[in-house]
Amino acid sequence: MRTALFHRTGQGILPFLLILSSTNLLLGQTVEGMDSERLSKIDGLIENHIKEQHIPGAVALVVRNGKPVFSKAYGQADMEQEITMGTDHIFRIASQSKAVTSLAVMMLWEDGKFLLDDPVSRYIPAFKETKVLETFNAADSTFTTVPATREITVRDLLRHTSGIAYPAIFSDPRMWAIYQKNNIPSGIGTMKGTLREKMVQLAKMPLQHQPGEAFTYGVNTDLLGYLVELWSGRPLDVFLREHVFRPLEMEDTYFHVPTEKHHRVTTLYESVGNGLERVEHPIYEGVDPEFPKKEGSYISGAAGLSTTVSDYAKFLSLFLNKGTYKDHRLLGRKTVELMLTNQLTPNMAISPFPPQPNDFQFGLGFALETEKNDYLSPFSVGTFSWGGAFNTHYWADPKENLVGLLFTQEYLSPYWRIGDEFETMVYQAIID
Repeated sequence: MRTALFHRTGQGILPFLLILSSTNLLLGQTVEGMDSERLSKIDGLIENHIKEQHIPGAVALVVRNGKPVFSKAYGQADMEQEITMGTDHIFRIASQSKAVTSLAVMMLWEDGKFLLDDPVSRYIPAFKETKVLETFNAADSTFTTVPATREITVRDLLRHTSGIAYPAIFSDPRMWAIYQKNNIPSGIGTMKGTLREKMVQLAKMPLQHQPGEAFTYGVNTDLLGYLVELWSGRPLDVFLREHVFRPLEMEDTYFHVPTEKHHRVTTLYESVGNGLERVEHPIYEGVDPEFPKKEGSYISGAAGLSTTVSDYAKFLSLFLNKGTYKDHRLLGRKTVELMLTNQLTPNMAISPFPPQPNDFQFGLGFALETEKNDYLSPFSVGTFSWGGAFNTHYWADPKENLVGLLFTQEYLSPYWRIGDEFETMVYQAIID
């Protein structure tokens, strides 16, 4: 099994992989200011969800001050084949892909390839004359539009204020219908087409609202993925492999998992009645649930990656270490600070799809804990977080030097709250 360990250098706390069976902490032991007995409450939380057949299994990783204080796998990766979950199992992380693509975007920003407030049309002319939805006919999905008051910008894409919505998931029903009729994909497991083909088609679709008017979760990051290709001259998957995955030693992160690692990809389940069933039918807009094991031409920067908790912990450590990994700088300190600064202005509405809490804040790729919303959770101000549609969760807390990851694997799970429950179990164990 794998977990993440960290060592200290002059640049901070940096991760590397080491083979371990578990953290093996004794009850009552205090490690990095966290009480192991209190951390053991995580066992009861996850084991109860498995007992109640809410989830088939899970992997939890908690890292503080660069050291793993909790690393454990639970349940099964495949119930029918009775495959025990391991900490090195590979999970579909869906929207956790967004932060990775956002990193790539900001690396190219540092190279001078664009400015954040450049109009997207500067690089993709098809976005020059965007329109905004005015009326919609549910009977045949026809619509009328009005001109956009301004063009959408790269910053809009990073903070989801462009007015671009989502097809198939988390979307206004009108936008869902328009996208479906025009074959705009969600990116989750999409195999057919190319980024160029689909993003040029997306430019012809109406925006849900005027640019900058609201935070509306959408396929903005797939459009950013295409921009990465244009700015870098490299396919998105190649750019990420060369400039992100290799430097961060993310050896188990892929758009398409290689054959020799297929046995480590977790099986997808869904709640049916009072139990769980293996998903053997198409998901979302006709996607094969085994998509991580398939080859396809569409590379979704918003939702296409699969990875392990250890790999994603390395990615998060880059931001906690202000842009460095093992004395190698991938991103400038001020760029990290900018990405972790709220980008939503007070007059921006928050889309109800998916619903967000009061005083929701978002940076350039992450949800944020700020002074405005710090009353909502135990997160420290400065914490950044998000999750994935298959019930995966993460956060990184710079003040506490704390990373939490909980990966499960369910389709349309009604038990999303497990992420908040896990968060509670982690923070109540801090005793220093």
